[in-house]
Amino acid sequence: MKYLKSIYLLLSCTLVWGACTDDEPDYGTSGIAINAPTTVEVSSSVVTLSSTIRVRNDVRYTSTGFCYATHSGPTIYNATVKANVEEGSITSSLTGLAVNTTYYVRAFACVYEGDVVYSPEISFSTAEGSLEEQLAAYKAPSYADDYTSIASWDNRGKWNLANVHDPTVMKADDGYYYMYQTDASYGNAHSGNGHFHARRSKDLVNWEFLGATMSETAPTWIKEKLNAYRAEMGLAPIENPSYGFWAPVARKVSTGKYRMYYSIVITNYIKTGAPDNTAFDGSWGERAFIGLMETSDPASNIWEDKGLVVCSASDKGKTEYTRSSTNDWNAYFKINAIDPSYIITEKGEHWLIYGSWHSGIAALELNPADGMPKKALGKPWDITGDDNSGYGKIIAQRGSSRWQATEGPEIVYHDGYYYLFLAYGTLAVEYNTRVCRSTSINGTYVDMYGNTAIGSAQLYPVLTAPYKFNNSYGWVGISHCAIFDDGNGNWFYSSQGRFPENVGGNEYSNAIMMGHIRSICWTEDGWPLVMPERYGAVPKAPIREEEIAGNWEHLALNSSTSSQKTSETLTFDLETHKITSGSWNNATWTFDAEKQTVTTSAGVILHLQREVDWEASPRKHSIVYAAQGNQKTYWGKKVQ
Repeated sequence: MKYLKSIYLLLSCTLVWGACTDDEPDYGTSGIAINAPTTVEVSSSVVTLSSTIRVRNDVRYTSTGFCYATHSGPTIYNATVKANVEEGSITSSLTGLAVNTTYYVRAFACVYEGDVVYSPEISFSTAEGSLEEQLAAYKAPSYADDYTSIASWDNRGKWNLANVHDPTVMKADDGYYYMYQTDASYGNAHSGNGHFHARRSKDLVNWEFLGATMSETAPTWIKEKLNAYRAEMGLAPIENPSYGFWAPVARKVSTGKYRMYYSIVITNYIKTGAPDNTAFDGSWGERAFIGLMETSDPASNIWEDKGLVVCSASDKGKTEYTRSSTNDWNAYFKINAIDPSYIITEKGEHWLIYGSWHSGIAALELNPADGMPKKALGKPWDITGDDNSGYGKIIAQRGSSRWQATEGPEIVYHDGYYYLFLAYGTLAVEYNTRVCRSTSINGTYVDMYGNTAIGSAQLYPVLTAPYKFNNSYGWVGISHCAIFDDGNGNWFYSSQGRFPENVGGNEYSNAIMMGHIRSICWTEDGWPLVMPERYGAVPKAPIREEEIAGNWEHLALNSSTSSQKTSETLTFDLETHKITSGSWNNATWTFDAEKQTVTTSAGVILHLQREVDWEASPRKHSIVYAAQGNQKTYWGKKVQ
C-alpha cells in the first residue's frame, strides 16, 4: 500500500510540474517582462511610482528605473530615474516636476549587451499646487514670432500659430479649440493645398495644424450661380472664374453639430469677365458668395457643403456696374457678401452678421433648422427696403460713403448686450478694432460714449491698434478678430498680427502673419478690455500691491493708427503711492486687491492681469494692465 501511495504521489508531482511548465511566465524575446507602472502618490511636484518585473534566470541586466517626458513615448534618452529591484518590484520617486502638467512614463530595464526593455506607458498629471509654486514653475512659450524659416508648406507641422489670418475660433465637445482662417499665408504657402485651413489646441498656446476643410476645387454651385446671375444681367458667362477664399466663421450649434459660413469672392471684372490682373475694363469686380458647411466632428476635418446662403447685392439695377476709374469709390454693391459672423441669440434665433467696406454691415436672420436665410431673397441687383429685400438690415455704417474702411464684423452676447466688433482701416498697418453694443441683435448699436454705429462718428474704445513695446519690432495690422469664451467665464480675443515693413532687412516682412490670442477683461460698466500682451497660460496668482511698485512701459491707443504707438516709462512708487515719471507724473494711485485694479487720479482704472512678457529674452511672466478713458485705451507692462 505504501508503495502504491509513493507512485501516486510521484505521478501527482509530475503532473503538477508539467502544468507549471506549461504556465511559465512570458519573458518576451529579451527575457525580461515589465508591467505598466502604477502611481502610489502624486503631488504638485513629486510622484512615487511602482512596477513589477520578471527576469528569466539566464538574463542579466545593468540598470532599471523609470523614464518620463511631457510627450508620449519617453525613452532612456529623456529624463530618467534609476531604481533597484526588490522582491520583483521597482519603486522610485520623480521629483522636481512642473505643477499642473501631464507626464508620460515607462519603466525600463537595460539588458546586458542587449536591448532596452520598456513597460507599457501610463500618464499622470501633477497637482496644481499653490499659485506661487505654479508661477515659479511657469515656462513661457518659446516659439519664434519671425517664422520665415518654417513658413513653407513642408514645415506646416511646426507652424503652431504661424501663417494665421482672419481667424475664427470655437470650442468643441471634445474640449479642443478649433481655429479656421482666410487662405493668406507668407509666400502663399497654402496655395494648391485646399482652403480654410484648420488647427486645434487644448490650451490656446500649442496648436496642431489639421489642414484644409475644403478641397482645392471650389464648390460647383458658385460658378453655376454666378453665371446664372450674369445671364439674367445680359452678360457672357465666365468659364474660369478667379476665386478668393476669405474669412470663415465657425460655431457649435448643438452637441455634435457645427456650422462654418465661408466667403468666396469672384475677382473677375463684371463687364468683360476678365481677371482683375488684366487691364481695367471700366467696371467693378464681380460679386462674392457666402456658403455653408457642416460637420458632426471637427476633429475629422471633414465638412459637408450645404450651398449658397447669400451673395453680394446691389440697389443700382442690372447695368449700373460701371466704374469711371480705379479712384471711383461709389461701389456697385450695397452689401458685400464677405466676413460672416454667426450668433444664436438668447431667444434661440440664428443670425448672420456680414458685410464690408461698401455700405456697411448687415444682420440677416437664419432658419435654425438648416442655417439658410429665414426669408426668401430678392434679386441681388435691385434690393430695397429696411431689410434690403431679405439680404439684411444695415446695423453699422460709417457715414454715407459706399467705401467705408470697415470690415470683419464679429458678434457675441455678454451680460445682456450684443457686442459688435469691427475692423477699421487697411490691414497693412493701420488695422484696428472698435466695439459697440446693443440690447437687440439688429440694433441700435452704440459705443461707450453713446455714438451710434450708423453715423459719421468714430466708435470708441479702440481695443487694438499698431504698437511697439521696447526690445521688439512690435506689431501692426491687428484686427479682424474672433471673440470666444472657454465656458468658464474667461473670454479671449484672437486676430492676426503683422510685422512692420523691412524687419531685419526683409522687404516682405509685412506679410508675416502670426496668430495672436489675448485675454479679455470686462469693465464694471460692461466694456471689453483686450490685454496688451498675448495669452500664454500664465497662472492666475493674485497680484500683490508691492508687485506694482517699479517701472512700467505705458502706451496709449487712440484713433490715430497709421503708425505704431511707442511706449514711455511710468514709475509707480509704493511709499508715496504716486506715479513719478511720464505723462501721468504726480498722479496718485490706490490698489484694490479684490478687484485687481489700480485707480489713478489721472482718471482711469487699470485692470491688472498676469501675462507673458513676450519682449523679454528669455520670455517670462509679468504683470500687465489695460484701461479705457479719454477716448483712449491704455496698455502697460511691468518691466522692473
